[in-house]
Amino acid sequence: MNIFLWVVQAVLAVVFAMAGVMKSTRPKVKLADKLPWVSDFSVGTVRLIGIVELAAALGLILPAATGIATVLTPLAATGLAVVMVLAAIVHARRKEPSAIGFNTVLLILAVLVAWGRFGPYSF
Repeated sequence: MNIFLWVVQAVLAVVFAMAGVMKSTRPKVKLADKLPWVSDFSVGTVRLIGIVELAAALGLILPAATGIATVLTPLAATGLAVVMVLAAIVHARRKEPSAIGFNTVLLILAVLVAWGRFGPYSF
């Protein structure tokens, strides 16, 4: 199970690192083509979401890999779960069911990591 959790952590880290870099560096106009929800939010909010996702991606891997402050790994997973709940709410409001499905998959994976790393498979 420990190896499985590492794989899930790595997948989540890659997904959220790519999303975080994209949201925190690209102009809002270019993001709106692929992510239509950004038109509902200010540039600062979109950047903040990107930075939070990038920080969580780092938090999923670095503390556990270095053995320093390992409690940050399940906390990062918990934070991503909260972000995914909020994202699903936004997509529900915008009537985007396919995006809600993607958010749900990421939410389940983040909750799995949080449960495993806070619980029986902690570091």
